[in-house]
Amino acid sequence: MNEIASPPNTEIEEWRPDRSDAASVERDLDMLAEILHAVVHDGAGVSFVVPFSQNDGRAFWVDKVLPGVRERTRRVLVARQDTRIVGTVQIEFAWPPNQQHRAEVTKLLVHPEARRRGIARALMIAVEPVALAAGRTLLTLDTWTGGAAEELYRSLGYQTVGVIPRFARGSTTSELEPTTIMYKELRAHDTEDRSRSAATLQQPQPTRTAPTSARLA
Repeated sequence: MNEIASPPNTEIEEWRPDRSDAASVERDLDMLAEILHAVVHDGAGVSFVVPFSQNDGRAFWVDKVLPGVRERTRRVLVARQDTRIVGTVQIEFAWPPNQQHRAEVTKLLVHPEARRRGIARALMIAVEPVALAAGRTLLTLDTWTGGAAEELYRSLGYQTVGVIPRFARGSTTSELEPTTIMYKELRAHDTEDRSRSAATLQQPQPTRTAPTSARLA
């Protein structure tokens, strides 16, 4: 994934715990748990609500994500600054036999301290060649309606299917919020063009006040 340009001092890579020693995996799990904990407490709609501890975040990665990563039914990309993970996104491959062309983009998370640096955009651009390499040409996701992530996805070519009202509550409020369903069809040359254009990520992207995250389980 080195062909994908990254924001300054940031490297986008696939997380491969099967190729790392146990101590490195434990450190990564702690950092991923920290990101999820910070994002939930920042108000993102990413399935969880407060109270939510860092141990709760770690349990999600260990129990829900790690098995799929090891089975290669789920791919996790991470953004590192030096050795610290500051952002992540997941690609979950659809399992039904009649949907082997489809993947779901989930849990786009950027630590609040690392936002507005182009990290979320770089992660989403990096998703596309990974999906295509696995034969997945249709990406789907849902996101908080009116948030910064929705604007980001639209700028990357995602199309809106519609809005579901009162879909889920925010992490720090009991109010039910709408979600926007989106999709993108991939073609190899589009992904190559997107990779080349990623060099423009030097400048922070304008954002709205809502957290940058894809709301998916």
